[in-house]
Amino acid sequence: MNIPILQFLISAIIIIIAGHYLTRSADKIADLTGWGKMFVGSLLLAGATSLPELMVDIKAVKMNLPDLAVGDLLGSSLFNLLILATLDFTFPSAFRRTAFSPAFLHHSLSAVLTIILTAIVGVAITSKLETSIFGVSIFSWAIVIIYFFGIRLTYMDGAKNEVQKIENTFSSAKKNKLIFSFLYFLASTVIIILTAPFLVNSADQIAQMSGLGHTFVGTTLVALSTSLPELVATIAAFRMGSPDLALGNIFGSNAFNMILFVPLDFFYANNLFSSVRGVNAVTAFGIIAATGTAVMGQLYRKKERSRFIEPSSEAVVAIIVLIFFLIYNLK
Repeated sequence: MNIPILQFLISAIIIIIAGHYLTRSADKIADLTGWGKMFVGSLLLAGATSLPELMVDIKAVKMNLPDLAVGDLLGSSLFNLLILATLDFTFPSAFRRTAFSPAFLHHSLSAVLTIILTAIVGVAITSKLETSIFGVSIFSWAIVIIYFFGIRLTYMDGAKNEVQKIENTFSSAKKNKLIFSFLYFLASTVIIILTAPFLVNSADQIAQMSGLGHTFVGTTLVALSTSLPELVATIAAFRMGSPDLALGNIFGSNAFNMILFVPLDFFYANNLFSSVRGVNAVTAFGIIAATGTAVMGQLYRKKERSRFIEPSSEAVVAIIVLIFFLIYNLK
């Protein structure tokens, strides 16, 4: 087998295994602390499962491969939505076709935050505006401000209840189990951090051998691999009967992916957004369309829905497949 492909597969397998233990330990942390599935999924798990994107893409921009880095971040968000939507209508559980329904409307704030942040990225790529402050694009500053403002809005109402849960349950939790859960979580995170950079080296070689280009490979192959922790986490959440953990992880990861543009912009020698190809904006607007459809599904109150023509998991999948088709033809 070709060495770059073998390296790519080994790195992917390691990330899958680490992502499995990451999810199990996150679930235990949520139970032992009383923080709740949504809280842990949206912040703790989402941040950890987004680490492969950060490590891979910092390596990519240092190698002067901005299209690979940007394509990975945006493509990963598309794959995250594809993972959630596909599992939602195929997974044999009581939660089939419910992820994008009014039952989970409380996740819509995180979804809308993702839409706003992704829109900023899309505008930054298409405008080619190079204005910066302290060496960082004004668009990156806008992402930081809106991200933390959105997080505050999302969790402000439930903050007192979460704190109360922690106070009521932590005293009765078994401290040793909690310590071991955090250790497993940190160990899995470290493994992902150490393994992820190998993906970008193998992906770069695969892109050169295949002739598909860094934008397409970054948006598909690398993005799929760096989304493996989200895939494992989402499957585990569905198996545990915890869709809140799954949705919190996916929407939280997608919002977190957008803020990762800030360190990439900092590490890249030139202006990141103006240095990449415009086709990356197609991916960004595809994320907006798919996420917007998901929010419509959470707002739409009709229980029985027609596939593809009404807001549903199937409609989200159809939109994402169309976007990947467009990216392939525009590569």
